Amino acid sequence: MREQLSWKVGGQQGEGIESTGEIFASALNRLGYYLYGYRHFSSRIKGGHTNNKIRVSTSPLNSISDDLHILVAFDQETIDVNIHELAADGIVIADSKFNPAVTEGYDVQLFAVPFTEIATELGTSLMKNMVAVGATSAILGLAPSHYQEVVEDIFLRKGASVVEKNMEAIKAGADYFRNEAGAKMPDLELAEADGKKRMFMIGNDAIGLGAVTAGSRFMAAYPITPASEIMEYMIKKLPEFGGTVIQTEDEIAACTMAIGANYAGVRAFTASAGPGLSLMAEAIGLSGMTEQPLVIIDTQRGGPSTGLPTKQEQSDLMAMIYSTHGDIPKIVITPSTVEEAFYDTVEAFNLAEEYQCPVILVTDLALSLGKQTVEPLDFSKVEIRRGALQTDEIPAREDKEYYKRYEVTESGVSPRVLPGTKNGIHHVTGVEHDETGKPSESPVNRQAQMDKRLRKLSNLEATFKQPLFVHAEHEEADLLVIGVNSTRGTIEEAMPRLEADGIKVNHVHIRLLHPFPTEALKPHIDRAKKVVVVENNATAQLANIIKMNVNSVQIENVLKYDGNPFLPNELYQACKELV
Repeated sequence: MREQLSWKVGGQQGEGIESTGEIFASALNRLGYYLYGYRHFSSRIKGGHTNNKIRVSTSPLNSISDDLHILVAFDQETIDVNIHELAADGIVIADSKFNPAVTEGYDVQLFAVPFTEIATELGTSLMKNMVAVGATSAILGLAPSHYQEVVEDIFLRKGASVVEKNMEAIKAGADYFRNEAGAKMPDLELAEADGKKRMFMIGNDAIGLGAVTAGSRFMAAYPITPASEIMEYMIKKLPEFGGTVIQTEDEIAACTMAIGANYAGVRAFTASAGPGLSLMAEAIGLSGMTEQPLVIIDTQRGGPSTGLPTKQEQSDLMAMIYSTHGDIPKIVITPSTVEEAFYDTVEAFNLAEEYQCPVILVTDLALSLGKQTVEPLDFSKVEIRRGALQTDEIPAREDKEYYKRYEVTESGVSPRVLPGTKNGIHHVTGVEHDETGKPSESPVNRQAQMDKRLRKLSNLEATFKQPLFVHAEHEEADLLVIGVNSTRGTIEEAMPRLEADGIKVNHVHIRLLHPFPTEALKPHIDRAKKVVVVENNATAQLANIIKMNVNSVQIENVLKYDGNPFLPNELYQACKELV
């Protein structure tokens, strides 16, 4: 029996490929298997090749696999595009409707199953994906009944008869495959899972849940891949808590609306991708100058311009730190797992209010849309901190002057009041201002206000809970591998392979990108013979940020920018060549 294997379904977009993977994975999740899924799709509503690759294991995993054991094909293109991934004992299950053929040069076992024909006989060809799920269940040694709860969750609102028909399709697919495969039945049966209940979610859902948990009650956003699921999540959930979501005309409006809502006292945020972040640059500066809290989620994708909107990349790193004109304090957080995305979102709202500045939480497409097994979240870890927000009664000033909303303080953080607070009246403007907010071009005032704003984050590296994820077992390493966002799982999987070759490997993942955690990172660099930075962009942006913050560090780059995430084996090979 297999402790783990990889399964992929592919076809034309709009054919039910996503739902096939969802039903397959959800059933396995309920049985207690660990899962990691990555979906390849085109930037169009219908048409174009799409596939969903799901790794299944009886133990935790955090990356897609190098190879593939079962390929379910609804068209010939799926076979041609994906067959190179098949392991030596891998198989193809294809709809006999299109007369499938194994791509020339590959010697793999092909099973033609009449998905469409069986589904049509049962009532509608739309159920062909359920027939495919049934055929898969036969291979894995799973009873069709394991899909009952999932099918009910999806189809019961359409009536019990629809549930029954879909279950019939799953059973028919399983029966057909067992009968036809016979002695050729592949040896791909899964070992039994532990049966424990765990969540199975994408990073965007974790961010949405984190925002709700943090007390956010307003989101303004414009739809964009791969951030749209955050807005969709909030549209479903926020009204239950008295909140609302506004779909704006563009990202400029979304960002300024979020600033305005925060000024009024509501925890608000926006979410976008690289093109939207570019449009927000001026408004981010407004947040910094007016010292209003602002949380922005940036889900990186292939750029520049429209670029590769549905593909993996990590090329917004420099833009997040340096795109805003002028000097303002800014915090950039980079979670590396779905679980971290939840907790870091909560923390982003806390930091935005404590430091009264923009906080950007950064993911990438693989983390935003990749679906992973997540252990139950610990809500006792959640705390709400609102910083210097004045909740006590403010005494009247004898001089009748306005409230010193921008008072120069040693910490750099000024007292904050909500509009309408008695004795708290002050100006708010995007031009330079004095302590009460009144416009001022005084050189002395300018320097005092600028210095005040910029010293806000002087102690953030020391107080941020986990600026680095560290897996460093060696006092002196042959190789220190550094990454950011979704590359963490792939690096962790490549490490044992390098260790097996006698290479001592330490791993550090950046979780606080700005202000950069120089003091935390430098000791790990000093203890390594060679430093390798792994990232999904063409210009080594993370490596260059490290060089700007850590003196005299020599870095080897492992770059990938073809739109696909790193595979463990290609990372293993690249690192091995550098030693």
